[in-house]
Amino acid sequence: MHLRVDHVSKSFGHGRQAQLVLDDISFEIKGGDFLALVGSSGSGKSTVMRLIAGLERPTAGSIRLDGQPVRGPGSDRGMVFQKYSLYPWMTAAGNVAFGMELQGLSRSEIRERTAYFLDVVGLADAARCLPRELSGGMQQRIAIARALAAQPKVLLLDEPFGALDLQIRESMQEFLHRLWRQTGLTALLITHDLEEALLLAQTVHIMAPRPGRIVRSVSVALERSTLAQLRVSPDFLALREDLATCLRSLDGALL
Repeated sequence: MHLRVDHVSKSFGHGRQAQLVLDDISFEIKGGDFLALVGSSGSGKSTVMRLIAGLERPTAGSIRLDGQPVRGPGSDRGMVFQKYSLYPWMTAAGNVAFGMELQGLSRSEIRERTAYFLDVVGLADAARCLPRELSGGMQQRIAIARALAAQPKVLLLDEPFGALDLQIRESMQEFLHRLWRQTGLTALLITHDLEEALLLAQTVHIMAPRPGRIVRSVSVALERSTLAQLRVSPDFLALREDLATCLRSLDGALL
């Protein structure tokens, strides 16, 4: 798997009313990579995500997945949003199965894969529950299971834990980290939470706003046996403060 974002720019509007929101963005993701884009509001993080998802088209540059240009949405890219986006009238199993039904898989394969991915996210016992019967963290795990069940080449995570309280958010970060280690999934995380990005991603790109652009890229080569230990390690705290200073300087330049 190879996703390449190559000198991508994006403007909204036309002529004198055109507004440049992304300026010359380039990065790549290979199979098994976990990459994060971090920036404040207005840095264009979600626009990058929408471009990769095929929901928008770049004004300049190109996006290619395994050498093929991205021209629209596709099952090769799974998306998880901040809002859980579950169908309230469907059970947990029904929500996980929905995408596979659209792909036209056989009933037996859908049943097997639904059971497998519910087990992967630790919710096999909740298969018959409706979303309203599940906590926020459980609903987001169902959303992740649904995205994974379609077997995408890359999982796109747009502020996936932003609606959760701190304790559940930290448990979900642990869950996603374990999932990445166990399954080798390829993921792109969009977040404004610098600590979350450093905990989960191998590579972090810092984005500046107006227009959105990558101003710094960092390889996070830290021991991740447990995220709880990583949070308090001196190397992690030093890197977090270094990048936090960078982000503060970017925000201050706009004042």
